[in-house]
Amino acid sequence: MNRPASEPAPGVETDDAPGRPPSLRRSLLAWLLLPLWILVPLAAAVVYFLALEPALDSLDHALNDTALALSGILQMEHGVPSLPISDQTARALTSSQVDKVVFAVGDGRNGLLGGDPALLALVGLARPVQPGQRQFLDVPWHGHAMRMVVYGEPCGDRVCPVLVAESLGKRNQASRRVMLAALAAGLMLALCLGVLAWVAVARSLSPLRLTSQALSQRSLQSLMPLPVNQLPREVSLLGDAINDLLQRLRVAAAAQRGFLDDASHQLRTPLAVILSESAQALQEPHPEALHGHLVRLNSAAQRGAHLSHQLLTLARAEGSAKPEASGQTIDLARLIADSATEWVNSARRAGQDLGFELEPTTMRGEPWQLRELLGNLLHNAAMHAGSGAQVTVRTHRMEASRDGDVGRGTAVVLEVEDDGPGIAAQDLPRVWARFYRGTHAKGAGTGLGLAIVQHIARAHGGDVHLHAGQGGRGLRVRITFPAAPMTA
Repeated sequence: MNRPASEPAPGVETDDAPGRPPSLRRSLLAWLLLPLWILVPLAAAVVYFLALEPALDSLDHALNDTALALSGILQMEHGVPSLPISDQTARALTSSQVDKVVFAVGDGRNGLLGGDPALLALVGLARPVQPGQRQFLDVPWHGHAMRMVVYGEPCGDRVCPVLVAESLGKRNQASRRVMLAALAAGLMLALCLGVLAWVAVARSLSPLRLTSQALSQRSLQSLMPLPVNQLPREVSLLGDAINDLLQRLRVAAAAQRGFLDDASHQLRTPLAVILSESAQALQEPHPEALHGHLVRLNSAAQRGAHLSHQLLTLARAEGSAKPEASGQTIDLARLIADSATEWVNSARRAGQDLGFELEPTTMRGEPWQLRELLGNLLHNAAMHAGSGAQVTVRTHRMEASRDGDVGRGTAVVLEVEDDGPGIAAQDLPRVWARFYRGTHAKGAGTGLGLAIVQHIARAHGGDVHLHAGQGGRGLRVRITFPAAPMTA
């Protein structure tokens, strides 16, 4: 009831909170990883071209070896070149499982000594070769792209061209394999760099996370400095500034505690005197004209004493460490039972019937704060439920649902229910405000009771909800706390 389920707790930012500052982790990862979109493809392209050139060179060397083998068969008889090559040798030189291989050997005077005459016709595409020189070029042959080498073999006073050409099958295979290898290397590089960047950012930001955790454990009761000697140099500057602030807070907190102690002592004494003297004056004979003044004086003294107690309680609760983390494990039912006599006597004086339905419930917290919480709820019931009301205090455990009060898991529930007039609908949105009293409020209340209840409940990791009592009558205040394991 104190806030809608969809509304985040104060000071807590959700991922879609408007105006939320950008994440440092995301900024660092963006600056580290975004360049990979350019560098990794560039590196893959460099690897591709560097690896492809040697692969193609090796194929060219193999093609040149075939040309050298043919030139070794070439013979000169009486100044006339010839190519005594058998069909078996020709098939051996041109055999390939992948490519089509053809050759041609000219006599240096546009004549054909052996091989494919169509290939010899392509010799004009090459530059004139000198004896012992070779030249590689891409040529068309019967509608197919071919890789050809032209080798110049000395033939007396002329140069006999030796041509060997093959289709591009092995070259295309080599190009695809090199491309796949380059892409794989690029992806592995990107993956490794991405993981290293993630780990580096996480390790670099871990001091900030640890510092944040250490700082979240500080309270006005525990303002020890942060261990900046374990922080990196850049972060230690922030740690020094925080420690300086903590030092000033320690001084201010000590002054506040001293003021609270002095105020508690100084206020209680005169208020107790005024309350005692006004009560005694009402019991003794006094002029009728003074009776109304004495009643109002006694009522004001009671309200002042109660107000000072509540203000001091609220100040102490706000300055304490989080009880959920630093408190002790207690049985809420036993804590209530130990103080039941005091509350029963107060309810009897108010003319109310106070009952208890207590089940063992274990939680972590500060006993004095939980007693103050319940005391404020019972005081509200005594003030507003009226004489003759029935007030019931319950404790039990429950399995919280997905949309439950404290999330999923086991919860400790404390309920205070009365059959009084309840709270007017127009007052519900404002009942948690400090010093606010309802439209039909009775008695000398201060308007701090529910504010104290809400603060203590949230400090214990719980929440407060207001419901109608049984049969739609009265008020049921339900407080849910995270449960601790039951002890034997």
